[in-house]
Amino acid sequence: MENLNFIPTRDWLVVPKPDKTVTDAGIILSERSASALRSNVLPVLAAGPDCKCKTGDVVYIHPASDGVIIELEGSEYVMINESMAVLGIVK
Repeated sequence: MENLNFIPTRDWLVVPKPDKTVTDAGIILSERSASALRSNVLPVLAAGPDCKCKTGDVVYIHPASDGVIIELEGSEYVMINESMAVLGIVK
């Protein structure tokens, strides 16, 4: 798990950017293929103070939800609003 030097406000979460453009075998994927491999089960890398989810939880995110792409420490992540996008915590 990555340790980010960032704390979101209110009920915002930071999760990894789920897009995969290259397979583990090194095959470069088209945009259409990459979107089919996108996962909606993601670890929470940072959580705001009003979140029920905590850093380290694995959450299921609604497939139609949009997030805000942010850059932190040279890598891209997605910020999502917990109350609008998270369907549940995976136990």
